[in-house]
Amino acid sequence: MTTTLTVEGMSCDGCEKSVVEALEDVDGVENASADHESDTASVEGDADPLDLVVAVDDAGYEAKA
Repeated sequence: MTTTLTVEGMSCDGCEKSVVEALEDVDGVENASADHESDTASVEGDADPLDLVVAVDDAGYEAKA
């Protein structure tokens, strides 16, 4: 299953890396990517979308599933 999040606050490649690292720490995530130009992050796996939002928020960005 692929989940796409809207992520506000990313402005560079370093931000993308921070978001991806936060998402990859969530149980059930098989692969994650982020794009600061489109303000999105995509996650493959069976992780709970709420857990993904919380992980991104905890990393200092604002996510919406």
